[in-house]
Amino acid sequence: MLSEFSNELLKDRHSYSAILPPKQKVQYFLEELIELLFPHFCGEYEYFTAEEIQGKFALLERDLKKMLKLQLPEKGNEIAEISNHFFKQIPFIYSKLLTDARAIYEGDPASESVHEVISAYPGFFAIYTYRVAHEFYLKRVPILPRMLSEYAHFRTGIDIHPGASIGESFFIDHGTGVVVGETTTIGDNVKLYQGVTLGALSVDKSLSQKKRHPTIEDNVIIYSNATILGGDAIIGHDSVIGGNVWLTESVPPFSIVYHKSDLRVRSKNITNEPINFTI
Repeated sequence: MLSEFSNELLKDRHSYSAILPPKQKVQYFLEELIELLFPHFCGEYEYFTAEEIQGKFALLERDLKKMLKLQLPEKGNEIAEISNHFFKQIPFIYSKLLTDARAIYEGDPASESVHEVISAYPGFFAIYTYRVAHEFYLKRVPILPRMLSEYAHFRTGIDIHPGASIGESFFIDHGTGVVVGETTTIGDNVKLYQGVTLGALSVDKSLSQKKRHPTIEDNVIIYSNATILGGDAIIGHDSVIGGNVWLTESVPPFSIVYHKSDLRVRSKNITNEPINFTI
């Protein structure tokens, strides 16, 4: 049986034409870049001159071109254009990440410094990865943006599709379970708590080219486990969406939306009624 399966597997492997960069190389590129941008991630080695930093950028550009060449073997000019575009965007990515880190620090009473945020907060690493992957998504690089974003998903529990459009001063607090879909639009100064889903109403494949995910305008806070679905849903600026809210429609600016549950509290000392739990 294994002999027959081995022949079938060999056929399938030979029919597979795509050549992708190894995951380890993709992850290495992401880790090396953040280490260069932020000394918080460095080991023992430090850069003492601007020339050394420029040299490291040159090595990263070489590594990127090697990865792209695997996917686009006959498109040398396109590879050079993608690489040049990405490295020209690095100063802007860096600037945005500093505003993200500042937003996290100022919005979280438990954070002691921006340096702590950069070093230790999973939300910051997820946002960093998104901002890198998004540049490749905009240049229509196949698969690589998802390889980057899924590495951050694995490390942080935060799933941000590289196609989402996200403004400045973005803040993800705690983060585990956050999902941001491909066609989501998020404005400036938006804060998401753990378990927030910005998703689609339908997973029909025919809708792949449509706007399927919500728009979140500026200065919105969305608390834990809230779910907002659909491309027609617009959360107006300066709104607050409470925890556990389920929304499939728009709300105007300056709205407060909350879920009111029927919660009852009583003392177990004033009743003889048995408490039976079924687990």
